[in-house]
Amino acid sequence: MAKWEGKASTKITKATADKIWPCFVDFFNIHKYYPSMSICYGIHGVNGEVGCIRYCSGFSFRNDADSDWVKSRLVALDPNEMTLKYEILECSFGFKSHLGTYKIIPSGVEGCTIEWSFTVDPVEGITCQNVVDKYQDILDHMTKKMEDSMDEKNDL
Repeated sequence: MAKWEGKASTKITKATADKIWPCFVDFFNIHKYYPSMSICYGIHGVNGEVGCIRYCSGFSFRNDADSDWVKSRLVALDPNEMTLKYEILECSFGFKSHLGTYKIIPSGVEGCTIEWSFTVDPVEGITCQNVVDKYQDILDHMTKKMEDSMDEKNDL
């Protein structure tokens, strides 16, 4: 059975790639930006180092779930290319063999594009397009929160 592959992408205009990159490297604290995620903490390793594992919960990935959870491991980090890869080890929403990648692409003096791509085994009850749509919605909300947090830091 072929794996599903997809990508979500959004442009940020209020912050440079260099300012956004640390938000993703802070692997144990993605809940600061992820919509409705209330819990995220490290369960193995050092935050932001390859091999570290986080546990996240208190969000809804599936429309029929009140609260989902996920354990994921940081598998690659390239600060020069601003690329972070993680794999889902276990989750409540049916993903098997999931590899996700965040890539931050600079665009001029101010702004950047964030791409969130995935490769995952098909999941019963949803389509690849459902996953792309969900990732796009999450990424749009995450980047808005990231931009807002940059504004708050600049106001200090």
